Amino acid sequence: MRSIWAVALNTVRQAVRLKIVAVFIILMLVLLPVMGLRMTGDGTLKGREQAFVSYALSLTALLLALLTIFTAAYTLTNDVKDKQVYTVLTKPVRRFQFVLGKLLGIITLDAGLLALFSACIYGIIVFLPQFIKADDAQITQLRNEFFTARASLAPLRPDITADVNAAYEKLKNAGEVPPGVDQSPVARHNYMAEIARRIELRERAAAVGEELLWEFNNVRPADPNQNLFVRFKYDVALNPDDLQVYSKWLAGDDRQLQLGGIISTPLYQMERKDLIRTTHEFEVPADAVAKDGYLALRFFNDTLNNTVIIFPLEDGMELLYKADTFTANFLRSVLLIFIRLVFLAALAVFAGSFLSFPVAILFCLAVFTMANMSGFIAESFGEDVVGGEVGKAYYYFLKPLVTLVPQFDKFNASDFLVPARLMSWSLLAKLGFSTLCLKALPLALLSMIIFTYREIAKVIV
Repeated sequence: MRSIWAVALNTVRQAVRLKIVAVFIILMLVLLPVMGLRMTGDGTLKGREQAFVSYALSLTALLLALLTIFTAAYTLTNDVKDKQVYTVLTKPVRRFQFVLGKLLGIITLDAGLLALFSACIYGIIVFLPQFIKADDAQITQLRNEFFTARASLAPLRPDITADVNAAYEKLKNAGEVPPGVDQSPVARHNYMAEIARRIELRERAAAVGEELLWEFNNVRPADPNQNLFVRFKYDVALNPDDLQVYSKWLAGDDRQLQLGGIISTPLYQMERKDLIRTTHEFEVPADAVAKDGYLALRFFNDTLNNTVIIFPLEDGMELLYKADTFTANFLRSVLLIFIRLVFLAALAVFAGSFLSFPVAILFCLAVFTMANMSGFIAESFGEDVVGGEVGKAYYYFLKPLVTLVPQFDKFNASDFLVPARLMSWSLLAKLGFSTLCLKALPLALLSMIIFTYREIAKVIV
């Protein structure tokens, strides 16, 4: 380990002496405070904090990723090109130790820079309310909706399989099914999915004077004295003049009303007026949850409206409750970024072990781009979605490549911190295992093997 650490420390010194690293550090130390002061978001303190943490962490992750690729590829290829590796390998340092030391040095540099910038971001987030002298209402909203980590529950989704099949048969008997749908399994799958989507949207729509029922099971708040948060978004068939709609809500165990028994669990009623196509939240006391973890939300489209109200399928309705602290969630989000950097460091060292510097950079950037689009590629070009020759090309060519890279676009730190959504340790461990053990470790081993048997210098007699 002494030889490996010696190479690692030398790699850190070599990287710090690079002008691009110095420029990057100075740039980030200037940009982060400026972003914290200039970000406005939606005009509220909460929106300002959300905008800052989203842009600051995304910028830090992107620039650190590019810096990792550049320095890791440069430090290995440059040592070979300038023949500095000769003076190292003539000492009691084996080739695999040299490569491992380079990788460890880049990871150490990443850890230091990420710790520095994340500490700056965290400090700005925490002290910004005091700096702008926020009032008590803003502080309370920030504490409940941003400075927390909340678990999320989706409402129960009814089984609509029978409805989908019945609708399909009805369309088929009426001769409205497009030609070729029955002959192609892919076309039939896509057509049935569209029918299911329409039925689900219909079930999530309420005409004027109608109501919708949302049911949640296994609601287990850690503190019965805390509040739950209902997060929702409206869409409408016809825009109101002021782009706002009226609504009435009933929250609690409404099974008590149906049975006509004694009301043992409180029921809470509220009236609201909200802007359409915008995410909103309201609080419900945790004592509204039944002993078996059941909670019902009844929504009533007020007669003051003149339009159908629709809850979108993706983010129309969810229930949130506090499960951890903001600090712990922020720490896990930073560790998620660090996991990605370790993979990119292993990738760049692997490329530098047998490629020249320009080719290694292009190779790493191509893989990095694919990792940021892998989820989109998998969902858009699958054989069961596209079909035909394009689907086969994906199955035999793109799918193996997508499987080999992490899906960076599916899990981003800002996706958890901005809506105050919990990133659990189990999820982080799962992502860490799949990224580090299944993808980064094989790359590191391959780079050591390749460099061990690589011809560094030719023997001339």
